[in-house]
Amino acid sequence: MMPKIYLLDVTNRDGVQTAKLGLSKLEKTMINIYLNEMGVFQSEFGFPTTKHESLYLQANLELAEMGALKPIRLGGWLRAVAADVEAAFKLVPNLRHLNVSISTSDQMINGKFQGRKTKDDILNSMVEAVDAARALGAESIGVNAEDASRADLNFLIKFGLAAKEHGADRLRYCDTLGYDNPFTIYETIRLLAENIGMAIETHCHGDLGMANANSIAGAKGAIDGGQDVYINTTVNGIGERAGNADLVAVILAATKSKGFGDKYQLAGSIDLSKAWKIAKFASYAFGVAIPVNQTGVGVNAFAHESGIHADGVLKDPQNYELFSYEELGRGEPEFVETGREISAGEYSGISGFSHIMGKLEVSFSSKEEATEVLELVRYANVESQKPLVGDELLFIAKYPNIARKLLTLIPLE
Repeated sequence: MMPKIYLLDVTNRDGVQTAKLGLSKLEKTMINIYLNEMGVFQSEFGFPTTKHESLYLQANLELAEMGALKPIRLGGWLRAVAADVEAAFKLVPNLRHLNVSISTSDQMINGKFQGRKTKDDILNSMVEAVDAARALGAESIGVNAEDASRADLNFLIKFGLAAKEHGADRLRYCDTLGYDNPFTIYETIRLLAENIGMAIETHCHGDLGMANANSIAGAKGAIDGGQDVYINTTVNGIGERAGNADLVAVILAATKSKGFGDKYQLAGSIDLSKAWKIAKFASYAFGVAIPVNQTGVGVNAFAHESGIHADGVLKDPQNYELFSYEELGRGEPEFVETGREISAGEYSGISGFSHIMGKLEVSFSSKEEATEVLELVRYANVESQKPLVGDELLFIAKYPNIARKLLTLIPLE
């Protein structure tokens, strides 16, 4: 059977590490819900060793058990250190999927560890972490080779073989600084796939503007090498420095680019009609406008002004559009209230809140129930410092106990 391409989105891990940006726990949960609706295979949903993440992670795993977050997998990220693995399972006992990460290039080993670690130490730390994860009940384990694009190929092969021997499922090839190009990443990942015999993840950054292209080229390399591939993405490409591979752009490239989709197949069923919705929500939640020329979801992605182009697209959209805006869930007009507007915030009262929920066709069985949900909405606004979107209000009304957990932070005593 032909190997396949899986989507593993890291918005809730790499995206939220972006300098000056962040998401509330409710917003991270909504991202997971939208990714699940879209058909993404896995969300790297947070940091199991970070205490302020614990209740959020537990709450999302509860949603999975309830069926509200299925079939998407929820995976945690942590350092490839056995003690961190043990701490992760102590804080989040029902964690089942994770990626453990450690530096692999000479630059990182020498520059970060300053002589405290050798390559043998790197290997030992990684296999000890994998062993600990398996012993504690992990169902799938990805092993991350940080700065792999600047690492020695023979060491990467040795690293991957050791991970495989100890029960890891995937090797994450991290182009941490966006150093690769489509030609080098294709060749390197093909050789890794052939020599290790294990699924490969591509984790590409945009420092040189090639994150999307490198992800597709790397995926081709893994499949040509006989292995499944897991492309790491973020919504709108938001990530550290110049960002990561963009979820929507990667899907479009994998399915629409010349000759690629005919040979290399996405696993599962991807619902592109959710693209516009998730892109708009991430833009609002992060407070980062979608660039006008953003692939598929930018305001100019389907805009035509030139006479030749306008004439051509009116005669047949395929003259100047590779795909239709309807495929991405676009086309409906957006209305902005310019008259009286009632919004729900941290100081809202029951009357205004009931009016808003009524417009969302939500009714409460009692004033006490409405008051309880309003109190949760107030706390959610305190955390996000922006009005909640309709889906967030609906989520809180439907899952008040989960929302309470998401909104609870317990500082260290």
